[in-house]
Amino acid sequence: MFILNQSAYSSGENDSQMKNVLSVDVEDWFHILEVDSAPDVENWIRMESRVEKNFYSMLDVFDTAGVKATCFFLGWIAEKLPKLAKEADERGHEIACHGYSHQLIYTQTRKEFAEDISKSKKILEDTIGKHVLGYRAPGFSIIESTKWAFDELSNAGYLYDSSIFPTARGHGGIADAKTHPHKIHSENGDIIEFPITVITFIWKKMCFFGGGYLRIFPYFLIRHYSNAVNKEGRPVIYYIHPREIDPKHPRLPMGFYRYFKSYVNLRTTINKIKRLINEEEFLPFRDWITESKSWYEFDKKK
Repeated sequence: MFILNQSAYSSGENDSQMKNVLSVDVEDWFHILEVDSAPDVENWIRMESRVEKNFYSMLDVFDTAGVKATCFFLGWIAEKLPKLAKEADERGHEIACHGYSHQLIYTQTRKEFAEDISKSKKILEDTIGKHVLGYRAPGFSIIESTKWAFDELSNAGYLYDSSIFPTARGHGGIADAKTHPHKIHSENGDIIEFPITVITFIWKKMCFFGGGYLRIFPYFLIRHYSNAVNKEGRPVIYYIHPREIDPKHPRLPMGFYRYFKSYVNLRTTINKIKRLINEEEFLPFRDWITESKSWYEFDKKK
């Protein structure tokens, strides 16, 4: 059971508005999953990189609005460009982990996954000199068959995860997963799960709040359903990628459907983000967890 305390709501003009979460998956334009033309890890270093310019532009936009985000860094990015993680940390954003090599969990063995999340966590912590609390799987690829990932995340010292996509999707998803923040009990301790936000739309659970969904849907619908989610007592988890504010970035060859999903409406992203961060209130995950001690009570029942 998930019990709402009225202090969860902001004191802004919209009384039904809660504090939501803005997250950035810090990866480069060529880190697209399950596309044959995507380069292998050993060839990433040969690719033109645009993540530095795009990420700094994002940070400047966030600074202008006074918003702090959670930045899920690929360990590979932090290793090659440590100044990005340092700069984001110095500006007050939360640094979290997106794995090292951007591999879907269900393509890894349990041992490979454990090594990946430990390696990337150490790189990030050595870079910023602080504990890294959160993790997000590439492609939100914690699915029914990879729930052992929670045991490994807890064992590696993570406090929370934001990898469950609680509806069917291209990279899997868990259709019957809870849609609100909740605790997951693992053999190594509890993990707080922040599932990607979905809402029922024409009898189907849909996401409006990140990636291609945020780019495809018009702004008024995004705000409408954001308010609806908040009225249900849930924070909206927004997620974006640095390449999505760069309409001129290179393209990978791929089929029409994936091409459309990957590149549609890139020109709209930055203006939508600017409007959102000026019209809604945001906290990084770490602060949401801290403040939620007075906002929410998590039932201890499994």
